[in-house]
Amino acid sequence: MKLIVGLGNPGAKYAGNRHNIGFMALDEIHRSHSAFQPWRARFQGQVSEGRLGTDKVLLLKPSTYMNESGRSVGEAMRFYKLQPEDLAVLYDELDLPPAKFRMKKGGGHGGHNGLRSISAHIGPDYRRLRLGIGHPGDKKLVSNYVLGDFAKSDQDWLVPLFDEIAKHADLLAAGQDSQFANKLTLALEPQKTQRKGKPEDASERPGGPAAKPKGQSHIRQARQPKPMKMPKSGPMSDMLKKLFGND
Repeated sequence: MKLIVGLGNPGAKYAGNRHNIGFMALDEIHRSHSAFQPWRARFQGQVSEGRLGTDKVLLLKPSTYMNESGRSVGEAMRFYKLQPEDLAVLYDELDLPPAKFRMKKGGGHGGHNGLRSISAHIGPDYRRLRLGIGHPGDKKLVSNYVLGDFAKSDQDWLVPLFDEIAKHADLLAAGQDSQFANKLTLALEPQKTQRKGKPEDASERPGGPAAKPKGQSHIRQARQPKPMKMPKSGPMSDMLKKLFGND
């Protein structure tokens, strides 16, 4: 069994909050894969069992509110006798711009109360999918910002992000984090993966015109060695003729 957890706060009041991006991503995985069962209450949260690729997977949305997420996650981990590497947590990241993501294993909680709680219950060595929501610019504004709803315009990047997470969730379940991150990057930031090569020269294409010699600046031309003037008569002329012939 593999465990994929989305973090957020339960209830309609919080459904559209930036803090609930983990819930939203998990809902899209559930919606996109017909192998998952309907949501039901268990482990102090909402769970759904199913398959992603060859792995049996439990999706979990803790109902304990963000600050106590570890209670729900710890209970599920103990029941299935899972190790930290069997767990992937999806959550909001203030230190990443909107639409950006990062995969990470282990580390600190970075001030995120959901991670703080999970680490307190099972240790820090689990895998994390950090989903950027941006920062309001002032620490005093953070609470209202994360508990505020996404703007309608945010759907332009949220929808493709959730689509790609769901599409490649089998790699996430299998622990193939690098491959998973590469797939998302290819789809969401293709300009980063394009090879920045030189423009193709027509002379290098089959059947292309012959390459033209490169022009030189007037400075370089002025520096070219000038042909030596050979003396036509006198001792020097006689000596050179002996060495090189009459030509």
